[in-house]
Amino acid sequence: MLISTATETAEQHKTAFLVDNQPYQGREYIGVSAKPGMPGYGENIAAKRGGSEVNPQAYLVIQPPHSVTQPHFHQTNQFQVIVAGGGTIGKVRTDPLTVQYAGADTPYGPINAEAQGISYFTLRQQWDSGAKYLPAQRDLLVRGKQRQVVGVKAHRAARDLPTETGIVRLETMIEPEADGLFVQFLALGPDTRTTLPNSGEGGGQYHLVATGSMLREGAVLPQLSLEFASPDEGAVAIESGPEGLGLLLLRFPKL
Repeated sequence: MLISTATETAEQHKTAFLVDNQPYQGREYIGVSAKPGMPGYGENIAAKRGGSEVNPQAYLVIQPPHSVTQPHFHQTNQFQVIVAGGGTIGKVRTDPLTVQYAGADTPYGPINAEAQGISYFTLRQQWDSGAKYLPAQRDLLVRGKQRQVVGVKAHRAARDLPTETGIVRLETMIEPEADGLFVQFLALGPDTRTTLPNSGEGGGQYHLVATGSMLREGAVLPQLSLEFASPDEGAVAIESGPEGLGLLLLRFPKL
């Protein structure tokens, strides 16, 4: 399974919602995200998890200036990728392109947005019902499973793409681990092809167009386009557009 969503398509799926009376916006990319205030938001999904089925869920959150998302956790593995604005997640400084991996049942936050707000992708390999806030839903937290890894590189690589065709530069943001967890930034020159690391070595992976563009079956996927490759896709081939491509590869652990 390879699912590709162009930025323009996601823009057609805008959402608006309140978090603690603060006006957030969202963009649906893959799957359907749970919205604060809707029935079932944040409900316990413990009975539905634990299997090996991949059911990706991906969306962009646009958090308003000077707002705060309170500490919480989810019951599925996820990446968050900061793509605009700035602030902090807990005590960690977050600017583009900071990546945070939080395994299921790993509390994090608060997410504090600065004057420009903060925008971030939330990427999951399995569906989640929404934030479980602390301390109110502490009884749902499974202790002993906590795992958080932060990658804070790729700032320069995202801006300085190679100018020559055929050049591919790699930067590891989260070192590969035994269960498949891995994050890498790839900078490709114009009209350049390469093959990505094998999605089957983990539990599937996302490919986020951080800058430039990627070509997929004749279609142009511009900046902030996204795709998901399930484990059975193996090693996926990519091709950059005429301005080059800065691609963030985010691979999950095996389920």
